[in-house]
Amino acid sequence: MGKIFTKKVSETVEEEIEKMIESGKFQSGEKLPSVRELCDLFGVGRSAVRDAITTLKGKGTVYVKQGEGTYICEFDSTKLFTNHMLIPRCEDIKDLFQVRKILETGIAEMAASNRSVQDLARMEEILSNLCINGWEGDYHFHMAIANATGNKSLIQLVQTISTAMKKAMIDFHRYIQENENIVKTMDEQHDKIYESIKMGNPIKANQSMINHLHYVEEILQNNILQKV
Repeated sequence: MGKIFTKKVSETVEEEIEKMIESGKFQSGEKLPSVRELCDLFGVGRSAVRDAITTLKGKGTVYVKQGEGTYICEFDSTKLFTNHMLIPRCEDIKDLFQVRKILETGIAEMAASNRSVQDLARMEEILSNLCINGWEGDYHFHMAIANATGNKSLIQLVQTISTAMKKAMIDFHRYIQENENIVKTMDEQHDKIYESIKMGNPIKANQSMINHLHYVEEILQNNILQKV
């Protein structure tokens, strides 16, 4: 048996602040409550709050104005490919999805030309459990397609953008689970993407991917992002 590790109080505080930023309770550019107010809010000591803020500052999520307080950083797309991934707003998610459509259609094309037997086996394995694994399965399927290109830079780009969109896509998958028709359509679209790649047909792979991403974007815009 492996060792059981418990989280530090400061890590829990850090996660709770991030959740509040993601949910919109704390807005980009807004000043965080004071250390004392955060202590009262979370029922923890000052050292836990200070440690959490220090970690968030190191991640580029917040910044400190001397003598004024702690502020939430604005999302900056130029920092997408650095170690400081900030929390995107609704409009940023829309922009990122546009990038996905441009990027992943080309990736599907390349995967159709470069895929190996192992790549196809990995995609098959993921698709067989997609309905069980929800967001994680979807993420791993798209990553498997990126991996099939053999291009490390493309793999990193997909991984980075997927991480930035994680919260929105988790909400998306929670939403579609309530609609069997959407889930069925999504499954059919994933199958078409896979079959196109398996057949080694770049044009069809591109078209299958863009059809899928257009469909996801429409649902995301109309049912998820407008409610944020």
